[in-house]
Amino acid sequence: MTSLFHLLALSLGATLAMEASAEPAAEQGLFERVTDRAERLADAPYEAPDADLPPALTELDYDAYRQIRFRPDRAVWHDDGLFEVQLFHPGFLYDQPVALNLVDGDGEVSALTFDPSRFRYDDEAAGLADLDPEALGDLGYAGFRLHYPLNSGDYRDEFMVFLGASYFRMVGRDQGYGLSSRGLAIDTGAPRGEEFPAFREFWLVEPGPDDTHLTVYALLDSPSLSGAYRFEIAPGEPTTVETEARLFAREDVAKLGIAPLTSMYMHGGLGEYPADDYRPRVHDSSGLAMQTGDGERIWRPLSNPATLHLSSLQDASPRGFGLIQRPRQFEAYLDAEARYETRPSEWVTPLGDWGQGRVELVEIPSDSEANDNITAYWIPEQPLEAGQSRTFRYRLSTLGATPPEQRLAHVLRSRQGWGATPGQDDPPPESQRVFIVDFQGPTLDGLEADQAVEPHLTTSSGELIEPRVQRLPDGTWRASFRLAPEDGTPADMRLALTLHGEPLTETWNYVWYPDERR
Repeated sequence: MTSLFHLLALSLGATLAMEASAEPAAEQGLFERVTDRAERLADAPYEAPDADLPPALTELDYDAYRQIRFRPDRAVWHDDGLFEVQLFHPGFLYDQPVALNLVDGDGEVSALTFDPSRFRYDDEAAGLADLDPEALGDLGYAGFRLHYPLNSGDYRDEFMVFLGASYFRMVGRDQGYGLSSRGLAIDTGAPRGEEFPAFREFWLVEPGPDDTHLTVYALLDSPSLSGAYRFEIAPGEPTTVETEARLFAREDVAKLGIAPLTSMYMHGGLGEYPADDYRPRVHDSSGLAMQTGDGERIWRPLSNPATLHLSSLQDASPRGFGLIQRPRQFEAYLDAEARYETRPSEWVTPLGDWGQGRVELVEIPSDSEANDNITAYWIPEQPLEAGQSRTFRYRLSTLGATPPEQRLAHVLRSRQGWGATPGQDDPPPESQRVFIVDFQGPTLDGLEADQAVEPHLTTSSGELIEPRVQRLPDGTWRASFRLAPEDGTPADMRLALTLHGEPLTETWNYVWYPDERR
């Protein structure tokens, strides 16, 4: 049975092909037509795509799937310009292929149909014996990856990949893949379960021979809404993606997560974790950073909690937020394979006023670094109701240890432990914690130890004891204090260093939970 989704796809593909031939690409209004497609989808009942992949593909395990390899010499645009596109074969976990279209320099749209000759099927013993590539038909592709001479002039590095639901990942110069972006998050952490929107179709606009940026359009669909996306992609240092998302609600959306970032955190910071591991740190991101609408810089260290934690940073018209990987030295991780020090940080810069809302952080218990357990996104104060539409524009940027244009000193490390003094005759209960927070950066450089640097320290509950600031021998500045919790109540703590009332550092913000001891 042909679904409404497929009928619309055929109709739009034919319309785009006819109209593109009649007018230049710059004038054809491709994004408007993808937007119209998304709006029409939202006006109709949701129909899940029927991939109908053969069992020989859906039953592949990880090792067998990896034996299907793309042939680099068959990449799209391989012989033209700076960019090329390589493709992912459907199968294994990727059982819902996407439709891909190419838009050439004259504005003509053509479908990129599945072609088994683009792949090598390497090892029949690995599970491919029952697979006849020539009999697969037009399956579509699982996704695609973009290549560009990012690190050297004579090799096209893979720098961005779209694969699975609405996930995509990107790196800047000298970085390795880590955290992921998503097109949208719906009801993340909600009791009724999360909804995962998915990109169903892409249009890749062929760049000119000397172009250093690339445009990709995408159609997103899910039970609650549909959307049209435009990605203006510029690889480099940093790699940036200017994004416009036009959303159309089919149903009421209780929790709409804009510009979601997804990452992994196992151990290496404040939260206790019983790691039998030679590596002092294991994480793709170590903290959530935010710049509020009034300019305050906030740093919230991540944790691998014993139970699900959801926390929020309320704001109006935020200037940006992101998941950041600190530190950036090999010695901090000692992992010669994963190379966690090269994992990218990613920053979201709103383009336009996003109004009232909050950045929500979700931290999920995990016992494997193979699982993503961290998510952060913006939730608008006004919910998206059935029949409504909304547009969000923002820029995604890769970066290193600190967000763009930050001059305030940043948090170098945070630690906690039992708040007892060695040899103390009458030690406090183990619930009393001592915290140290070390800061480093240009606003602290050159300050002598006798400067009147003070801690600005608050907590939502409990008692803060003996706050102290000192300059360490290497020029780092340390704040330390003890927390006496209040009847096991979570304590939302904030700390910044000031000089004569002016901030010298970003604001360290951490929520201590009673379940951190496990």
